[in-house]
Amino acid sequence: MADKTQKSFKCIIVGGGIAGVTCVEQLSCRLSSADVALITADAHIKAVTNYKQVTKVLEEFNVEEQSSSVLEEKFPNLTVIHSAVKALHTQSHLVETADGQVFAYEKLCICSGARPKLLTQDKQYVLGIRDTDSAQEFQKQLSKARRIVVVGNGGIALELVYEVEGCEVIWAVKDNAIGNTFFDAGAAQFLIPMLEADKPERDTPCKRPRYTTQDAKPGAAQTFTADRNTRGRSCGPTESGSALGPDWHEGIVLKGAERASRRVSVEYQCEVEKIFTSEEMLNSPSQTNRPDTEGTWPVYVQLTNGKTYGCDFVVSATGVTPNTEPFLQGNNFALADDGGLQVDDHMMTSEPDVYAAGDVCTACWEHSPLWQQMRLWTQARQMGWYAGRCMAARVLSETIELDFCFELFSHITTFFNYKVVLLGKFNAQGLGADHELLIRCTKGQEYVKVVLRGGRMVGAVLIGETDLEETFENLILNQMDLTLYGEELLNPNIDIEDYFD
Repeated sequence: MADKTQKSFKCIIVGGGIAGVTCVEQLSCRLSSADVALITADAHIKAVTNYKQVTKVLEEFNVEEQSSSVLEEKFPNLTVIHSAVKALHTQSHLVETADGQVFAYEKLCICSGARPKLLTQDKQYVLGIRDTDSAQEFQKQLSKARRIVVVGNGGIALELVYEVEGCEVIWAVKDNAIGNTFFDAGAAQFLIPMLEADKPERDTPCKRPRYTTQDAKPGAAQTFTADRNTRGRSCGPTESGSALGPDWHEGIVLKGAERASRRVSVEYQCEVEKIFTSEEMLNSPSQTNRPDTEGTWPVYVQLTNGKTYGCDFVVSATGVTPNTEPFLQGNNFALADDGGLQVDDHMMTSEPDVYAAGDVCTACWEHSPLWQQMRLWTQARQMGWYAGRCMAARVLSETIELDFCFELFSHITTFFNYKVVLLGKFNAQGLGADHELLIRCTKGQEYVKVVLRGGRMVGAVLIGETDLEETFENLILNQMDLTLYGEELLNPNIDIEDYFD
């Protein structure tokens, strides 16, 4: 294979998403005289724009789809190779692409993102939304739809349910509240009225990455109806394009075939048991498959709670899995329980000179008590940036310490038209019963939750324009004993921001 090698590079990055592009930018700057290559199957890359450091740890930015030529013009030492990766040979330090080319590297970073977990591989009536092409296909199918079933409780599902117009939505979630990964039931109760409220017009494009939330009461389906006026994780080595960026729905019209009516029915604590075509439903002798909705539909979804719904198509938004193919074959990568490539505190995998960043990897160093990995765009940027620094430091024989961004989990976004800030162990992750919660809620305005352990703040959820993110971030980082303040900590009559200034 060595005689097929066309070119050698000091560093090769695989994947044109946020992690990969951020890594490329770091390397191209810090190793300006070294040859750097980006291998991506997509003609476009995901670039961070309008970056803003909100607090010491919190950051917000836009994600923009750009031509890869923009990167090459910016960095003369960069070569972009448009192809999928066919194979990786870590012992010989070679990357083989789908178009037959072979490239040698000294350092390699895998930023291939994740791929959606589809309910079924039969794509005729089941859509997974991950990249630009799949989002456009969803828009096309939705324009003819009267009813869809959305399965999943993550960011894509939450955004779809809120954004879709002119189409009935049956929303199946496995938890007792929507957005269970991000919010508790109290926050879900605060947010769910937005499903029945008029969705406000946006005068300007949304400028924060969107992710996820949570929702209300468990039990039977709840229906919310309101009439109103009509108003993409990193590129993998497969043939699919770059993952959708924050606010992916901003550029497309999510409008169904019905009049401008909004109706969402939530089915809690259930999963999909079986999916039937209309022919299979008609020929089924079982009476348990009797649909809960009248009419003939192209596809039927049987849920584990015994209900069966007919619809035009199903949206599978049940999460993602690290996109490790085709890197594993013939190599000895250590994998985490979630299928991600294990990386240490310098973003190095178990294979020599191979790094990884973003959704494809799993952070396996000893975490800060206030940080956890979540496969979000903010962490993809942070990991890509840090991986680039680590690779450059190794080439330059420099030492580098774990970046401060891994000291405290932080995320800022908008959801259901509310500003949302998540800090530290915002959902009391891993704390067991050894914690207490303080909550302040003003209906339609704000929801503030503080997580305390041993009198010290370890997490917070801020929904709405609270202006508390910097104060709470400092209190979490400083680990100040707040026992004396008790519930007065969230007294709305006390200007806590000035108090702890």
